[in-house]
Amino acid sequence: MSLIVVGTMAFDAIETPFGKSGQIIGGSATYVAYAASNFVQPINQISVIGYDFPKEELDALQARGVQLDGVEIKQDEKSFFWAGKYHLDMNTRDTLDTQLNVLAGFDPKVPDSYQGSEFLMLGNLMPSIQLSVIRQMKIRPKLIVMDTMNFWMDSAMEDLELVLKEVDVLMVNDSEARQLSGQFSLVKAAKEIMKMGPKFLVIKKGEHGALLFHENEVFFAPALPLEEVFDPTGAGDTFAGGFVGHLAATRDISFNNMKTAIIKGSALASFCVEKFGTTRMKEISAKQIDDRIQQFVDLVNFEIKLA
Repeated sequence: MSLIVVGTMAFDAIETPFGKSGQIIGGSATYVAYAASNFVQPINQISVIGYDFPKEELDALQARGVQLDGVEIKQDEKSFFWAGKYHLDMNTRDTLDTQLNVLAGFDPKVPDSYQGSEFLMLGNLMPSIQLSVIRQMKIRPKLIVMDTMNFWMDSAMEDLELVLKEVDVLMVNDSEARQLSGQFSLVKAAKEIMKMGPKFLVIKKGEHGALLFHENEVFFAPALPLEEVFDPTGAGDTFAGGFVGHLAATRDISFNNMKTAIIKGSALASFCVEKFGTTRMKEISAKQIDDRIQQFVDLVNFEIKLA
């Protein structure tokens, strides 16, 4: 049931049509860990932070079963920082500021205590860093899940192609799937991407749900229609955390179980967007998660009689 999560632990400053967050905690590994910890513990975290990352935030993660042996603290540098502004549709955003700080020289090390972990979640990072973690594993994990983005397709395609050969599940959004494959049809795009290495492909479509591909099988899960979307930052990472957390908890990596993982990831992502940053992820209870999953089931469940 052991899970390694690799990614950023950072500061964000977010502006949406509903307000400004000021400087808050963010980062892909932070969101993944909070989401996954609802289903599986411990979470073996690998990241890098600066002297300015609050101790109370580390304590809060540890209280959720997050192990920090693999989190490097650089005492003379600041943590990674990102600032962004969302447009009215909440799907498009402008980056206002990016300060790599500790991330510029990030060279992750897999602690001995993490060796033997059966599941590995590679958050959105430089492909060379993702590959470095895979190669440090003495025993290949049962399942390797990877997130990436268009920036790496533009700037590090050769490295990205190398990592794709090593992973089992790739997560991208629809525009990234089209860019990576050169195909407009997402079905054709999936076939091309799976030729690159991944056995499974998850295409995230934001408020329009998610698609899961494996060989000739396809599954679609809608997103829950929400009355208010306050802050979409971290929703994709929360989705990934719920997805891999369920798989690690059940130790079942079949296509059918991945369907359930998609629904659980979607349910958690629907909580994430309700408040700024990780606020909502710290509040939700197991019952609230179960109720939200039931809403997804009710949303798509219907009976039909064929004449």
